[in-house]
Amino acid sequence: MDDIWIRKEGRAGRITLSRPKALNALTYAMCRQIDAALIGWAGDPDVALVLIDAEGDRAFCAGGDIAEMYATGTAGDFDYGRRFWADEYRMNARLAEYPKPVASFLQGFTMGGGVGVGCHGSHRIVGESAQVAMPECGIGLVPDVGGSFILATAPGRLGEYLGTTGARMGAADAILAGFADHFVPEAAWDDLKARLIETGDAGAVAARDAPPPEGVLAALRPRIDRLFAGDTLADIARALAEDGSDFATGALKALGRAAPLSAACTIEMIRRLRGGATIRRALDMEYRFTFRAMEHADFIEGIRAAIIDKDRNPHWRHAGPDAVRTEDIDRMLNPLGADALSFEED
Repeated sequence: MDDIWIRKEGRAGRITLSRPKALNALTYAMCRQIDAALIGWAGDPDVALVLIDAEGDRAFCAGGDIAEMYATGTAGDFDYGRRFWADEYRMNARLAEYPKPVASFLQGFTMGGGVGVGCHGSHRIVGESAQVAMPECGIGLVPDVGGSFILATAPGRLGEYLGTTGARMGAADAILAGFADHFVPEAAWDDLKARLIETGDAGAVAARDAPPPEGVLAALRPRIDRLFAGDTLADIARALAEDGSDFATGALKALGRAAPLSAACTIEMIRRLRGGATIRRALDMEYRFTFRAMEHADFIEGIRAAIIDKDRNPHWRHAGPDAVRTEDIDRMLNPLGADALSFEED
């Protein structure tokens, strides 16, 4: 079977990710196919809404398939990754700005590239198994695929916390942070999908909405807002170390697994976007980092440690939060000039 199944069913344009053994990891070809379908359906009167789901119980999509990026990057070819990211980001923007309802069903792991496909539509549905996260700092990237937009518009300082630690969110927490809209028990998903396909009426989602199981972020908000209020990564790391609570100790440990340059740039991106975030502004800033990530950041080393050698012992460019300088951040986030992300097709 192909990695993705795209078809029209009833009143819906339907996209099903079909790589369950790979946790539906998103390939470059899948990105291009999704984008082409969205373009084709935008003006199709037979398509009232878009339905995005995935096969398997473990994951909607656990991230991007980055093996080819690693292979090309280690060979000194940075163009493949840049093309992948640019095309993926255009697809993310198209989903966020789509003129028709987009309903996504997010079971299990929804991380990284999965957030880009599943968390920008108008009706984002989570169930009991939801585990949503942006763990990119742990592989030398920043929260991308429009994730920085969601983080910058999350309540309080949840964006800094979720973006730098990669903390996983269950259903209630994903809704609170802005990654999802509706909790629908997973036993009801097949009936809801059938209703959407038959009627093309996205209002059917709200009719099935139910209270999610209690999350953890709401109770932690005051502490997160206080400890993650610093202007820089070093400020936040110091606040966590000085607090010494179980939460702070755990957050500091998670922060310690992130590439310092990535975490520092994530904080700066959220600060720049907050109060004026749009999906295109966020994707443009993300692309400034990812365009440079193989050559000037820790992406290659992060993938080596996590995916290739699996030694979980990355050797980051910076020894810790205090080692990242303002000029290091600016080097990654300065405008790209002629290489800037375009939202028009190349």
